[in-house]
Amino acid sequence: MKFFKNLVLYGQMVKFSHTLFAMPFAGICFLLAYLESPLESGDLLRIALLCLVCLVSARSAAMGFNRYVDAEIDEKNPRTEMREIPAGKISKLSALLFIGLSSFVFIFASFFVNKLAFLLSFPALFVLFLYSLTKRFTLFCHLVLGLAIALAPLGAWVAVTETISLIPILFSAGLLFHISAFDVLYAIQDMDFDKKENLHSIPSKLGELNSRIIAVLLHILCFGFFIFAGYTAGLGILYFLILSVIVVLVLYEHKISYVYRGKNLPLKFYQINSWISVVLFFAILIDKWSEFFIKISSGISGL
Repeated sequence: MKFFKNLVLYGQMVKFSHTLFAMPFAGICFLLAYLESPLESGDLLRIALLCLVCLVSARSAAMGFNRYVDAEIDEKNPRTEMREIPAGKISKLSALLFIGLSSFVFIFASFFVNKLAFLLSFPALFVLFLYSLTKRFTLFCHLVLGLAIALAPLGAWVAVTETISLIPILFSAGLLFHISAFDVLYAIQDMDFDKKENLHSIPSKLGELNSRIIAVLLHILCFGFFIFAGYTAGLGILYFLILSVIVVLVLYEHKISYVYRGKNLPLKFYQINSWISVVLFFAILIDKWSEFFIKISSGISGL
């Protein structure tokens, strides 16, 4: 019973439920890469499971590191003072061990994916850890967070094809700017605290109005890359129709941020990101379903 309680506690520390957000974006590139690769159907499940392990362990390591290095800052912030480390529910030593174990699992799993995935696991882990430090010296910390999360689609492509190409780069770029815009809106709620503690963020350095304008511009860039990615990947009309639905969701995200300015953002603000990624994934899955089914079927019949 204690084991499961601790498991839930560590899951809360790294916000394990938010890991689900990155999965559909990784799934998008995994699916498209599979359709372009000579990967046998028999290897599909093995690679998919390894990708899942890499995704979960890498994000757990990154979030654990963020909570570890920000423990003193979180303790001063009324919004974050009850997080697991400042609240004394998890010790800093235990968090450090958790980070080390998660990092090891990520690198170890990537070794069994392919050589390129293993070699890239080290710089990827560096970027994942870097974000937690950037708020101490640059207002571009939001872009570094976007880059860290945007590694998921590119990593999925590398796992399947052992190559890097334009399609995953475009999807990753779109995700980078989407996450950056989201994080700018998120940081508005801590704007006054960040100023007081001399922490760097776009809201604390440029003000609320400029931050909202920048968030809009980042989302425009995001959709530009998603449109280019869909065109390059040869996706059909359904994908572009779904993108228009996602535009509405993003506008709603901005509206929520504006309505709750100066207050803690509600749960629905975070849930919108999950809806966006899931909707986009299923749009591509439906668009490419026939190709995917044919390749899977031919692989199974060849066994």
